[in-house]
Amino acid sequence: MSSLLATGRTHDCGSLRREHVGNEVVLFGWVHRRRDHGGRIFVDLRDRAGLTQVVFGPDIDEGAHALADQLRSEFCIGIRGTVVDRGENENPNLPTGAIEVEAHTLEVFSTSATPPFVIADDDRLDVHENLRLAYRYLDLRRPCVQRNFLLRSRLYQITRSVLTRHGFWELETPYLVKYTPGGARNFLVPSRLNPGTFYALAESPQIYKQLFMVAGFDKYFQITRCFRDEDLRNDRQPEFTQIDVELSFATPERVFAPIEELVAEALRELAGHELELPLPRLSWREAMERFGTDKPDLRFGLELRDVTEVTRGCGFRVFESAPLVKGLCVPPEHAAPLTRSQLDKLTDFVKKREHGGAKGLAWARVEPDGSLKAPFAKNLSPEATAGIVRVMEAEPGSVLLFVADDFDTVHTALSALRLHLRDLLGLLDEASPSWRLAWVTEFPLFERTDDGRYVSAHHPFTSPLPEDVPLLDTDPASVHAQAYDLVMNGNEIGGGSIRIHRADVQAKVFEVLGLDEEEKQQKFGFLLEAFRYGPPPHGGIALGLDRIAMLLAGAESLRDVIAFPKTQRGHDLMTGCPTPVDEAQLAELYITHRPLPGRDDT
Repeated sequence: MSSLLATGRTHDCGSLRREHVGNEVVLFGWVHRRRDHGGRIFVDLRDRAGLTQVVFGPDIDEGAHALADQLRSEFCIGIRGTVVDRGENENPNLPTGAIEVEAHTLEVFSTSATPPFVIADDDRLDVHENLRLAYRYLDLRRPCVQRNFLLRSRLYQITRSVLTRHGFWELETPYLVKYTPGGARNFLVPSRLNPGTFYALAESPQIYKQLFMVAGFDKYFQITRCFRDEDLRNDRQPEFTQIDVELSFATPERVFAPIEELVAEALRELAGHELELPLPRLSWREAMERFGTDKPDLRFGLELRDVTEVTRGCGFRVFESAPLVKGLCVPPEHAAPLTRSQLDKLTDFVKKREHGGAKGLAWARVEPDGSLKAPFAKNLSPEATAGIVRVMEAEPGSVLLFVADDFDTVHTALSALRLHLRDLLGLLDEASPSWRLAWVTEFPLFERTDDGRYVSAHHPFTSPLPEDVPLLDTDPASVHAQAYDLVMNGNEIGGGSIRIHRADVQAKVFEVLGLDEEEKQQKFGFLLEAFRYGPPPHGGIALGLDRIAMLLAGAESLRDVIAFPKTQRGHDLMTGCPTPVDEAQLAELYITHRPLPGRDDT
């Protein structure tokens, strides 16, 4: 063993200060930068804690100085030396900038090839993401990336601390589970010991955590991996991490309390923000009416206004014939950028399918006398004009933007437009980030498919509101659930529900869903059997740990807070997976490979 390794490091590269001047220290790390200044060699030594400037010189130690001449970027080294004061040469940009270490011992643990990109502390490094992912172990050396993972690690510790303080037990559930058709697409794992059968990788611990409640464990949590074979994007990965929580004898408020404390402590410790509790509650209906979405960004205004009634008989056929007419009012202080050409661009924006696919966007400017300047204004009666200005709470100089269509189109289009205007008009103070959270509650229990069938909006064990249970027989579309989402700055960071524990209610929900006895047993037989043995009322929530970390870190993608992520095509560019396997391995699993039609897989 080398002498320096045997000694061990005395400090990390971010901890030395003026009070350490005169101390002999041992540091380990990587060569971040090397500079030769006419006889003296300066090295910025980096580890995960920071940088320390190390000086080599013939007047300090000739042997160490000669060896330092061979150092290059990313060599892994150890040094022993004396801490000295930099005096007037202090670097105010470094926490360790008041000192440097004069090294009299240098050991090169390993050399490095020239990295494919600079290991820079820059979260906007001008390098294609695919190259960074191919050399992810080097990308992870960058201090800005490492800070994301320090934050993530601290989030784990806060989660465990808060939930343990509330009496939750940390338990584990299987990754290899029963495949149940429907819901998210599963990854399948063949069973060698049981030819022709498959496990599924768990998309969530949902059923198992409910079984913990049947087992009397009362309060459970788990920081767990989940797997879904979905199309990917910036905020979705095939494997992701949940903070999974369940408790017995639950009400929504009993679920909310520990979760609010967890999120408040995370924001306090990781973002320096003091969250006011309890968090606001919005019903699903209120969120949709005011913001057009069930995950509203509450950091700015521009709330939706319903002008359907005041435009009935207004003289403008587009408004009169639409089932719903709603709009946004851009106040005068933000309306200047909305020129005619910009308004035309906004019209094109709402027409896009991903933004709602509206037929168009009607716009108007409010004149000093309260009249409207708009292409359709001549069609409006004075009463309709006055009613629109009143409902929109508009003032002279405001710009009004309207969509007239069905419920889904209007809300999808205006919600997307609202967020687009947030960014276009700079409605958020980027220099002073804010955090706005709320619970969205009482979601619809069912959704309607194109062929008119009912499906569960959440999952079939979500409990309806007690007062809505009679509607299961008469009007299932009107039934609301004891379901809730936690929303932060316009992002859903968690979702859950109170579960059904009564057999009669569960039977009615299955009836609405059209599940016959065979389907019920195939998908949920073992849970239904467990529910014959005195299940307690229970409920819970799952928080997206990756998404919370992404938001707290100010990252642009989940890939920035997942150590070894996949691309949007599901590839791991570093290891080259997924890969084919040979026929012998397939035969051992009793699987035959059949090439896709029209594709040469030889």
